[in-house]
Amino acid sequence: MEDMKPLIGKIALVTGGSRGAGRGIAVELGKAGATVYITGRSTQGSSTNNWPGTIDDTVAQIEAAGGKAIAIRCDHTNDAETEAVIDQISTEQGKLDILINNVWGAHDLGVEGKPFWELSLKNWDTMFTAGVRAQLATNHFAIPLLRENKQAIIIHTTFWDDNKYTGQFYYDLAKNALVRMAYGLSIELKQDNIAVLAVSPGFMRTELVLEHFQVKEANWQESDDLKRTETPYYIGRGIQALASDPDIMKKTGQVLKVGDVAKEYQFTDIDNRYIPPFSL
Repeated sequence: MEDMKPLIGKIALVTGGSRGAGRGIAVELGKAGATVYITGRSTQGSSTNNWPGTIDDTVAQIEAAGGKAIAIRCDHTNDAETEAVIDQISTEQGKLDILINNVWGAHDLGVEGKPFWELSLKNWDTMFTAGVRAQLATNHFAIPLLRENKQAIIIHTTFWDDNKYTGQFYYDLAKNALVRMAYGLSIELKQDNIAVLAVSPGFMRTELVLEHFQVKEANWQESDDLKRTETPYYIGRGIQALASDPDIMKKTGQVLKVGDVAKEYQFTDIDNRYIPPFSL
């Protein structure tokens, strides 16, 4: 039974866990035995932009699978709220083992494909203030608690494709900033035995992607545009495998594509498909 639940006794925080990658990651960590704290702005009856999914739904899904989870409403652009999340975890658990920095603000504006000089400067606010800085602030408050452990892991979800340009200036800059944040922190935290990595999923069939292409998870194959897609549970399984690896310090500072992680740790997506690493 030990192997089935490699994260038993571990405390995890997944930011931006109402839907998408955050939900997939939280669910897979919960299934592996971790107690998962989930933050986001969407709560029962009050979802951001009326999108499908809330932090309470994610908790319910983990509990239905026999796991333990706690939802905390948090807007990570508000430092006091972010600090309060870490204080609550510290008070209730006395430790934090796994931090998944997944919160991302750009969904609010979308990612417009225009040249840089035609894009609104609001792109900076959604991607840097509500994305990069929100993840940075979570690290700022969480690292002192993580450092009290003998071992811990921080993962930033990002998008990375061998330094290829993503085609949208702010998105490219923000996602690369997250890769660099993980790299810098990996050096600063090496002596604390805290592994810091960036993990890049492929094209995910999130709730919002399915909505955009007007399909459901049950019939997504009908859309040619979604041929190369994976579920958010694929990155969830990848992060669960990384968090469970006793030799994870060997990978600290790296940016990994989920398809490569799947190959190394021998797992598939929830529909039993192996999806190779995504490339632009």
